[in-house]
Amino acid sequence: MNTPSLAKDIMVTRLVTLSPGMDVYDAIGLLLKHKISGAPVVDAAGRFLGVFSEKCCMSVLVEAAYESMPASQIDPFIDTEASTTTEETDLLSLAQIFLNTESRRLPVLRSGRLVGQISRRDVLRAAHKLLAVSPGKQSDLLYLSSIFDRNDAPIAQ
Repeated sequence: MNTPSLAKDIMVTRLVTLSPGMDVYDAIGLLLKHKISGAPVVDAAGRFLGVFSEKCCMSVLVEAAYESMPASQIDPFIDTEASTTTEETDLLSLAQIFLNTESRRLPVLRSGRLVGQISRRDVLRAAHKLLAVSPGKQSDLLYLSSIFDRNDAPIAQ
């Protein structure tokens, strides 16, 4: 049975994306409408520019209160330092990234262009599926670590 072990196997490709220059309140409305905590920001060519998240929205609210002037575009609020990954990143590396960062989602890039996104829940779902196909192994956690070698590449079994 083919089990998901790389980002390309578990990433979501149908995404809500935002564009630079978009009205900040329209962007907040999209996050609320789609019940998502953030969305990638991409230019017209699909190049990843950053993430606009609920945390970014808090900056909008605070700035609007202190400046007494509502912001109009998302550009100044985009998190351009957001963590990203590639299609070839393995499951354990993805889990490690989520463990070591505050990221709730990882945009998946190919040559700087957005091709998908992985959430913490996507990683949990993939790990759960992987563990479900390994009954009787020493322990599920030992099995999970045993399918990867020191180079984080799947070991042929």
